[in-house]
Amino acid sequence: MYPRQFSHAAAISLLVLSRPVLAQSEDAPPQLEELIPDSAVATPESWAVDGDSVSSGIEAEVQTDPPFGEEALELPPLIIDESMLQPDAPIEPDPFAAVEELPLPPTPQFDTVRIDSKLELAFPVELAKRLGNDDFIDRFKALRAAVRINETQGNIALRAAHIRADRELLENLLRAYGYYDARVWRQFDDAADGSAPDADAPVVRFAALPGVRYQFGAIELGQLNSAPDYPALRERFAIKSGDPLLTDRIVQQREALAIELGETGYPFSAIQDPELLIDHDRSEGDLTMPVEPGGKFAFGEITSNMPEFLSAKHISRIARFEQGDVYQRSLELDLRRALLSTGLVSSVNITPRPVSEPADDQPGEVAMDVEIEKGRVRTIAGAIGYGTEDGAKLQASWEHRNLFPSEGALRIRGVLGTRELLFGIGLRKNNFRARDQLLSFDAYASDITTEAVEARTIGMLASFQRNSNILFQKEFNWQVGAELLFSDERNRVIGGIPRPRQEYLVGSLFGRVGLDTSDSLLDPTRGIRLGLSVAPEVSRAFGQDEYYVRLQLDGSVYLPVSEGITLAARAKGATIQGTEPFRVAPSRRLYAGGGSSVRGYGYQAVGPRNDFGEPTGGVSLVEMSAEARIDTGFFDGALQLVPFFDLGTVSIENTPDFRFVQYGAGLGVRYKTGFGPIRVDVGVPLNRNPMFDSPVAVYVSLGQAF
Repeated sequence: MYPRQFSHAAAISLLVLSRPVLAQSEDAPPQLEELIPDSAVATPESWAVDGDSVSSGIEAEVQTDPPFGEEALELPPLIIDESMLQPDAPIEPDPFAAVEELPLPPTPQFDTVRIDSKLELAFPVELAKRLGNDDFIDRFKALRAAVRINETQGNIALRAAHIRADRELLENLLRAYGYYDARVWRQFDDAADGSAPDADAPVVRFAALPGVRYQFGAIELGQLNSAPDYPALRERFAIKSGDPLLTDRIVQQREALAIELGETGYPFSAIQDPELLIDHDRSEGDLTMPVEPGGKFAFGEITSNMPEFLSAKHISRIARFEQGDVYQRSLELDLRRALLSTGLVSSVNITPRPVSEPADDQPGEVAMDVEIEKGRVRTIAGAIGYGTEDGAKLQASWEHRNLFPSEGALRIRGVLGTRELLFGIGLRKNNFRARDQLLSFDAYASDITTEAVEARTIGMLASFQRNSNILFQKEFNWQVGAELLFSDERNRVIGGIPRPRQEYLVGSLFGRVGLDTSDSLLDPTRGIRLGLSVAPEVSRAFGQDEYYVRLQLDGSVYLPVSEGITLAARAKGATIQGTEPFRVAPSRRLYAGGGSSVRGYGYQAVGPRNDFGEPTGGVSLVEMSAEARIDTGFFDGALQLVPFFDLGTVSIENTPDFRFVQYGAGLGVRYKTGFGPIRVDVGVPLNRNPMFDSPVAVYVSLGQAF
């Protein structure tokens, strides 16, 4: 079986022809070890004063082993003055006059680039433009930082070694860009900014003449031409004879070819490491990269090593491919991620197994053998806390995520708090009949006290939806369901004056469709979200039935305006059509206020109030919010500041009348984690009612406000 995965960074073997090897001359300059005695290493400061000068010591070290055997040359200062801005202004004196054995073109005009306070690079103008377009300088700086060449060193020998490393890096990088005949000269200078020179760290300038840019010569790709899709595969490997010889392109195009093979039906393809043969006589490099396609195949059946835990039929529902589809490695990896996201398995290994071989230009067939290991399927969770909106609260839950294989879960939950009591049992079937479809049932009993309502409720809820999750966010999602509840409730008692309780029996059908093009569920930075909900309801109270429809339209937009700053805005409108507010159960009316609504106000505290000061809710609502999410760079970029402004209004009319609009503003902090940002918002009500609204409100939660 052929290997199926490839490294992003391929090793490239280089063979060089037509370049003579020169023996060292007896007159060659002495090496660094001969110039710097042991005493210099032990006491560099005194040696620098009593012995040779600092600059001469470094110069002697750098001048050893000049390129291609030429004598060391002194390049004059390359800082360009006005006279050098003329089209053909030469650099005087000619730094190449001493090289007699190598004919050279006339000295070109140079552009200089300051790398740091210790190093400058100089290139002919045309080469400087070309390298600037190819991000050559940025790459040089990044590689230099990666090997820590540019660190300040007090030791002269180490500084000299850094100068030599700079030169080697420049020469190697020029070769990577196809300049195999490039020659590099170095020069020392006083501080280029006009300040007094630092004797321990002189400014170094390297000047490069590129020579001819080499090209790709012959290209040999092994058995690739035996593949039935050879023309398309060869076009995907976008290197042709005569192209500039960029070694980076070899790595990039090798990976591109590997991806193309994996996406067009070749699960057993293999690509060996490329070899590049440089011929200086032709100024070309011949590339050899043996490729073995391994035959073209289509998906066959899926097997499971644990059919009683996760059956092959259920895994087939999760897969995004059908039997007979051309094999794609991305779909194999997608299936692996989907199985891991179920939370039922700790590891997944998927192995393509040949069932039939390709014949008569028809693909063969591979079975997908899925081998899984069970994960922990039972979870006990709990939380304890206090919030101004929720009071003190203790929550606990127990869940078995595969009690009814495959992916049938049972969840029992409870809440014990000063404002909420709840007990619930839920059943859930993930990936029901198709990928990412969820069927759920929930039954609960609760006793809840909010700013507006006291309600004792028994309810049942069933829904069927196509949902998003953090790993697989959906652009289009939907939900349909039904709800039946019995509730005994009243508006909240304030000032010790009790209000009569009323019993409501409510039945509802509901549906929601959504469009989500944002780039994250919990921390979006671009895109839009739109949602539309429709829920016809029937409510029996006061001895008669009421029929009405709940409608809601909401949307949000996320716009990156600059690096590290995202503007976000949202709007929401809702209405209950077909009845009056007092005929709708208080818990089913529309309210505003709170951490995900109008910040600065309490939960359900925005809207009309009765004579007792109780929020009564309404039958129409409008909310708007805007905020700027600003990265600070603190804590490795994890800390974000978010100034915000919200407004909201609730009306007792079916159409918003905007008679009473509440405004809130404030500042939030986000701390970004691997599972989403932790949000802390401090809001101030701008037109608060001193009798009911606090001067400041704090909200803590996970994820952005919208």
